[in-house]
Parts: sequence; structure tokens; C-alpha cells
Amino acid sequence: MIRVLAIASPGPAREKLEQVLDLTDASVVGWAEDLEAIDEELADEADVVLVDATETPPEELLESLEEAGPLRDARVVVLTDRPTALWVNRAMRAGVAGILPADVNAEQFAKALEAVASGLVVIHPTGVHAPRSADSASGFLEGVEALTARERDVLQMLARGLGNKEIAGGLKISEHTVKFHVASILGKLGAATRTEAVSIALRRGLILI
Repeated sequence: MIRVLAIASPGPAREKLEQVLDLTDASVVGWAEDLEAIDEELADEADVVLVDATETPPEELLESLEEAGPLRDARVVVLTDRPTALWVNRAMRAGVAGILPADVNAEQFAKALEAVASGLVVIHPTGVHAPRSADSASGFLEGVEALTARERDVLQMLARGLGNKEIAGGLKISEHTVKFHVASILGKLGAATRTEAVSIALRRGLILI
């Protein structure tokens, strides 16, 4: 069970967040009204720190995250609407491990929390393809050599934590072919490991959890 420390201002946004959390298997270890009110012990206990930023100015949230000592080692997931590519870039540099829209459904929400708790980085496609601000770096979403349909299938199964034998069985191909596809995926994404490849693919919206 994923332990969550939730941060949200009292009101409709928090009530909606409570409803979504109730539909998941997450265990809420505590609530805080803002980043300044975080209990350090609860932050250490939580697998994920969930921050509802739908009513917070994006720049203000980033400044708070960069200054929040108790969150430096935490796996932080932010709920926000219409982030710019520059904002997503800065949030990642500030240590944010997940960026989701406020209207994400309960199933996606639960999977995202699980992925972040296990060490992956999760960005919803609405964040990856967010409108770029005038100041956003043109190279934020680096171009990659296109993955084939089969490579995407293999990558999706890697994201589920499946091994070569399971992937081979699921796709009805040989393990040797799976190894070939994995090597090709790592090369195209510039990743050193399977976990890194999945993380890169999630950040770029190449696969969904």
C-alpha cells in the first residue's frame, strides 16, 4: 500500500482529492494546508508527497518546492493544470517525480502513485505536450529516433516490470528477438538501463502507465 502525505488547501479542490484518494489503495498518512505546514516526520514516513497546485500560482509553487527542506528526499507528485514546458522542466529540476492534471481519473492516479513510489518519473501527456512559453528551451523535449510499433510494445511491457521471457511469451516472439528490441530501445532513447529507458519514455509521453 502506497503511503501518501497530501498537501491541499481546504475547499473544493481538497474535497475532490480526498474522493479520488478514497478510490485508490493509497493510505493517507497526513494532510497539510501548504508546503510550509509539512510535518517532517510524516514526510519521511510517506512514499509519495502529493501536492495539489491547482489553486497555487505555478512560479510560487516552484519557489516553495525549491525551498522546502523536508521534501528534498521525497518523491513529490504535483497536480496542476496547463503547465508550460518550461515549468515542467523546472519542476523536474526541483525534484518533482510526477506531474498530473487535476482531472486525472482514479485508475491513472493510482498507477501514477505506484510508479513514482517505485522510483519512476511520471508525466501525464498533457504535461509533456503542454504549450511552450516564449522562454522555453527549444531542446527541452529532445528529439529521438522513432521507435517502431514493436519496440513500443516491448517498451510498454518493460514499464510493467516484465522480463524477457514474459515479453517473449506475450508477443509470441523469441527471447533473442526481445533482447534485440531492448538493445535498440536503449540506443534510441540514450538509456543505459531498462529502468532509465522507461523513465525517459514516460517523461516524453512515449508510453502510458
